Amino acid sequence: DMKKIIAITAATLAIAGCSNMNNTEQRTLSGGAIGAAAGAVGTAIFHGNPIWGAVGGAAVGAASGYIYDAYKKEEGAQYNAGYKAGKNNKPANAPN
Repeated sequence: DMKKIIAITAATLAIAGCSNMNNTEQRTLSGGAIGAAAGAVGTAIFHGNPIWGAVGGAAVGAASGYIYDAYKKEEGAQYNAGYKAGKNNKPANAPN
């Protein structure tokens, strides 16, 4: 079936295209893609214009992916600070 071939080709290209990206770029792009798909489907269900739903969903998804990346980086920094403090037998300093 031609639709399956197109879907598999698109998925393969998407995965290969992400291989040279850093985590921030991957999370932002993934958020945008997921948001675009959700926005298009959501507006189609409610009889809106799927193009505008995809555009709005992509914007919200990309922003969400970027914010999630910042959260994960902060979480990693806190973990590393606690690990280093424990390794040096010192109490971890709370960020607040």
